[in-house]
Amino acid sequence: MATPPLTVAHLDEVGSTQDEARDRFDGSPVLVTARRQTAGRGRSGATWETADRAVAASLAFVPGWPAATLPRLTLVSGLAALDAVGDGADVLLKWPNDVVIPEGKAAGLLVETVDGVVVAGMGINLFWPEPPAGAAALFARDPGLEAAQSLAVRWAAGLLVRSAAGPDAWGREEYAARCATVGAEIAWEPQGRGTATGVASDGGLEVETEAGAVTLHSGAVRHVRAASGE
Repeated sequence: MATPPLTVAHLDEVGSTQDEARDRFDGSPVLVTARRQTAGRGRSGATWETADRAVAASLAFVPGWPAATLPRLTLVSGLAALDAVGDGADVLLKWPNDVVIPEGKAAGLLVETVDGVVVAGMGINLFWPEPPAGAAALFARDPGLEAAQSLAVRWAAGLLVRSAAGPDAWGREEYAARCATVGAEIAWEPQGRGTATGVASDGGLEVETEAGAVTLHSGAVRHVRAASGE
């Protein structure tokens, strides 16, 4: 299936690229990027700290998926992020909405739906000499503004291509193979502990617990972390 043309707006500073993309949407996909956000947000309303070189990007579009399948787009957004970054065994996905490298979290993803319009957001750290604990950046040297913007465009274009495949071909096996959470001992809020064993067809995280197998869904848990607390 052909993907519709993409309109791109590269801005210096906005309140939120999520809000800006939604406001600019007129029926065709629109990507908004910004070097800096003054009111950026992450999952569950968390704030996103800005690296020395980072890009915030939000894509507003209508994928044509049934409403019940839209949560899978968070995972699809992660796969598109790996596509944009390029091959690298050290760049992995943390279920459900992070891109991680050995040094820490390099990108966060957020998908919101309002009145049928999906806005997928990505905040990615490219260069950060002194990141806070748990955070990291992809490059040891500043790749520059143009490289940051180009990466965001690749991500958006890839997300449109992947979403065009439909909700049943979203990339479950590919995601599981690149997911750092699978195989790990994890804990989650409000109260849970077990071993992540796989990714379900609906995008849920399959976990084996002492009480038996369960499937976690991102809307039902507040936080998934390594059982060690790292």
